[in-house]
Amino acid sequence: MSLGDLLAIMRRRWYCMVPLMLLSVLAGGYLFRTVPVSYESQSSVTLLDSSAIADLAPTFGNPLSNAGGSLVVTADVLIRTLQSSDSAKELRSRGVTDRYTVGFAPDADSPLLTLSVTGTDRAKVLRETTTLTKFTGEQLKALQAASKVPAVYAVQTAPVVLPQTPVSQPKSRYQNIAAVVIVGMVGAFLLSILAEGVAVVRRRGRAQPGYVPRRHRASPPERPKGLLARRLDATTILTGYLALAFFVPSNLTLPALGGVGTPANVFALLGLLWYLATWLGGRILPARGTRLVRVVMCLLAAAVLLSYLADATRESSHEEVLGADRGLIGLGVWVALVVLASAGIQERSRLETLMRRLVVMGTVVALIGYYDFFAATNIADSIHIPGLQSSTAGISAMDRGSFTRPRSTTAHPLEFGGMLAILVPFAVHQAFDPVRRHVRAWRRWAPVAIMAGALPLTVSRTSIIGALIVILVMIPRWKPQRRWAAIGLVLGSVAVFKVIIPGLIGTITNLFASFLSNSDSSTQARTVKYSAIVPYFNEHPWFGRGFGTFTPDLYFFTDNQYMLTLAEMGILGLVALFALFITGMHTGGAIRRLARTDSDRELGQAFLASALVALVISATFDALSFPMYAGMFFLVLGAGGSYLGFVRREAEAAREVPALRMPSEETKLPQLVESR
Repeated sequence: MSLGDLLAIMRRRWYCMVPLMLLSVLAGGYLFRTVPVSYESQSSVTLLDSSAIADLAPTFGNPLSNAGGSLVVTADVLIRTLQSSDSAKELRSRGVTDRYTVGFAPDADSPLLTLSVTGTDRAKVLRETTTLTKFTGEQLKALQAASKVPAVYAVQTAPVVLPQTPVSQPKSRYQNIAAVVIVGMVGAFLLSILAEGVAVVRRRGRAQPGYVPRRHRASPPERPKGLLARRLDATTILTGYLALAFFVPSNLTLPALGGVGTPANVFALLGLLWYLATWLGGRILPARGTRLVRVVMCLLAAAVLLSYLADATRESSHEEVLGADRGLIGLGVWVALVVLASAGIQERSRLETLMRRLVVMGTVVALIGYYDFFAATNIADSIHIPGLQSSTAGISAMDRGSFTRPRSTTAHPLEFGGMLAILVPFAVHQAFDPVRRHVRAWRRWAPVAIMAGALPLTVSRTSIIGALIVILVMIPRWKPQRRWAAIGLVLGSVAVFKVIIPGLIGTITNLFASFLSNSDSSTQARTVKYSAIVPYFNEHPWFGRGFGTFTPDLYFFTDNQYMLTLAEMGILGLVALFALFITGMHTGGAIRRLARTDSDRELGQAFLASALVALVISATFDALSFPMYAGMFFLVLGAGGSYLGFVRREAEAAREVPALRMPSEETKLPQLVESR
C-alpha cells in the first residue's frame, strides 16, 4: 500500500476522519482552558566539609564524612536518600504533595545539589521548596548520626540559591494537549482504515460469480508515478529503520521520550501503524507459518504489562513512573520490528535483500569503529542533530589498558561489540552463499573481515565470547576442507593482530586471566551487585517492580540482563526472556532441518549462532537497555521467523508435488512387454 492509497482511503472515509479529528482538537482546546499552568521553584545547596579536617584527616572508614576527600559520594548518597519512598512519605506528611526532584546541578563537578518542586499553586510550590531545602539538611544530619560520625567531622549543608519565585512551565501543558490531539488523529486514521477493510470484505462477499477484481484483470491501468504512489513494503520500512538506527548515534533522542526516543524507534512505531493500516485494509495477510515468534512476543508483552501494573500498585517515584512509560514505548518498538519482519515480508527475495542491507550497514558501523580506535576518539560525539539531545550525559572515549575502546554510533563499546557479534554469522553465510558467487570475492568477504576484526578492538570480554560462540557453532557444521581452512584463518588473524597492534592480544588475555583467577575488579563489582538485587526481587518476585524502572540514576548498574529482568519483571519476565532466546535457537534449528539446500542449512546455523550469542552475552551487560543492540536482536528474531515460514512452505510444496504426480488406483499403467 502506497502513501497515495492511504490518502485516498482517508478521503473516502472522511466521515470517520473528520469527527474524531474535530473531537481531538476540541479536547485539546478544553485541556488548554481547564488544565492549570504548572509552576516550578528551585533551590540549590552545597555540602561543606568540617574545618576540623585541616588539623587531622582521620580514617575511621565512614564514606559519609569522607574527611579531607571529595564530597561527591556523600552528595550521591544524600540524593538517593531523598528519592526513596520513605523520604517521600515524610515529605507528604510535611505538606510536600507536589512532584519534586533532587539531583546534581548541571555541569557541576562539586557536590552542588539542585532541588525543584513543580505544582499548580504558585504559593504552595514556594512553601514546598522551602520545606524540601530544610529537609535535605535534616536528612544529611540523620545519615551521619546513624553512621556515628563524630560531630566535629560532620558534613554540613549550605544554601547557595534560596528557594526561587516559582516560574510557569507551559511545556508540559502543551505536551499533554499535543498528546491528546495526536491520539485523536491516530484513532481517526485507524478507524478509517478499519472501515475500509470492512467495506472491502463486504464487496467481496457481494461479488457475483465470475467477478474478477480490478487488480487481477489482464490489463490493469498503469499506476501513477510519484513519491506518494510508490509502493511500500515491510522491507522498505525496515531499511529506513536500519539507516536511522545505524547512522544516527543511539544516544541522540527526542527530549520528551528519554532513551527509547531515538529517531529509529519512532520510525519503527510509524511502520507498525503502516502495517496495521495495510492489514485492516485487506491489502496484506500475515505470512503463513511465522506465528511462533509473534506468540513469544505476546508472552513478553504480557510480562511487561503485568510489571507495569505492579509498578502502579506500589508507591513509586515520578522518575520510576516515567521509566515504566518508556518501557511500554520500547515494547511497542520491539513488537513493530518482529511483526514487520515476520508477518510483513511476503517474498523471500525481499527478505534476502533486507539481510544483505543489514550486513552492509553493519559493516559501515564497524568501519567507523576502526576510526574511533586508531584516532583515539568517538566520532559520534561530533554529530549534533537539531531537535535531538543526548540521553546519556558525560559520554567520552573509554580506555582499557593503552587502547581506546570504540563505540562507533552506539552508546557504549559493549553495545558495539554485542551488536556486531550477532551480525557476523549472517556476513559469513552471505560470503559462502552460492547465489552470490558472481560477486567478487573481496566484496563478499570484506564484511566478514571488517566486522569480525572490529570485535577485539573493543577490548571487551563480551565481544571475544561472542566471537568464540560464533566459531564454535558454525565451523563444526562445515565440511572438513572448509573447516580446517577457517581454523587456520582464525589463528592467522590472531597472529596478525599481535603484530599490527602490539599489546592488544595480551590485554585481552589478561582480562580473561584475571576473570578466571577472580582478581578482576570489574567482575567483582558485578558479582557484588547480584546479592544487592535480591531484596528488590523479594519485594515483587513474580511481576517485578516495573519494566524500565530500575534505572542507574535511582539504583545502580546491574551489568546483567537476567538480574535486571528479575528486578523489573520478576520470574514471569525472566521466563519470557528465555523464551525469546530459545525461540531464536529453535528457529535456526528448524530452518536447518527443513532446508533442502546447503545454503539454507547454513543460514539456519547462522540464526542459531546469533541467538546463542544473545543468550550468553546477556549475562555480561544489560543488553536490552541499549536501543541499537535490542533493535538488531528483535529484527533478527523476526527475520528468523520469516525465513522459517518460507522454508516450511517450500518443504510442503516439495512433498505435495510427488503426490500430484502419483497415478490413482483406477489409472491403468501401460504394461511392459518382454521382447523376444
